[in-house]
Amino acid sequence: MMIDITVKDAETYERYKQLAPPTIAAYGGRYLARGGATETLEGTWSPTRIALLEFPTVERAREWWNSPEYAPAKAMRQASSSTDLLLVEGLPPGMDPASKK
Repeated sequence: MMIDITVKDAETYERYKQLAPPTIAAYGGRYLARGGATETLEGTWSPTRIALLEFPTVERAREWWNSPEYAPAKAMRQASSSTDLLLVEGLPPGMDPASKK
């Protein structure tokens, strides 16, 4: 999951940042990147705040996004920011060249 967030209400968004991680972990997800510096090497995309999440499956990512556990945090994020969120299907098991050692 790739997320570009423009924070509009920093105080509320700080509370969101405390609530979201436990719900992500509960669905087997983890952060790969969260709010670090970005550099556009090609194109015109100029993201504000990027988060990259990894889940075991696309289905688990969808379950998390629609979950009752995440709902309060999601409402808080939606109220305090504008977000572009993209669900990207990863490589099938065994297709990741980094896993072949």
